[in-house]
Amino acid sequence: MRVAIAGAGAVGRSIARELIDGGHQVMLIERQSQQFEPETVEQADWVLGDACEVSTLEESGVERCDVVIAATGDDKVNVVVSLLAKTEFAVRRVVARVNNPANEWLFTDAWGVDVAVSTPRMLAAMVEEAVSVGDLVRLMTFRQGQANLVELTLPAETPLAGRPVSEIALPRDAALVTILRGDRVIVPQPEDPLEPGDELLFVANAEVEGDVRKALGY
Repeated sequence: MRVAIAGAGAVGRSIARELIDGGHQVMLIERQSQQFEPETVEQADWVLGDACEVSTLEESGVERCDVVIAATGDDKVNVVVSLLAKTEFAVRRVVARVNNPANEWLFTDAWGVDVAVSTPRMLAAMVEEAVSVGDLVRLMTFRQGQANLVELTLPAETPLAGRPVSEIALPRDAALVTILRGDRVIVPQPEDPLEPGDELLFVANAEVEGDVRKALGY
């Protein structure tokens, strides 16, 4: 994919490196000259300019990008970049960083945001996940479809041990997308057996999360 990242601070550069390592083309857009340091991520294309300006986005070719990530430290900037990317350049996928959780209500599809990532919420979710084996934990909200990424770790005494994935009677608006088992990432097949300690990742409508829990025996 071709990905544009608005904001070349520590967060933006870190995201860029991860994406480049994954084989993607990355462009970093930075408006502050003191943070314009192409030598820090040499494999990326760098643009010095304000991503809140339509002219900057036009000149950088944002319309050719598959994804735009608004990763600055200013929520107002991230909202504006998201709106421009979606409405003016029809970017298929827009991801925005939420710096202040109090502003999270703004980061919706009405402002062009497909996925809002709040670091405090993610950290809290990781803490919950670490101590809540057997509980359903919401990790991320996909704003466009009103769906959530949720996780449940099977406890040692799970009744699902040894049973195939096909026996999980999930509700209509939920899907098991990944099983994390140790250092393995498993794309679940109907015949795959479940094991204690498996981390199950689901995409589910918020209204059926309770039904997902019941389907897993909780």
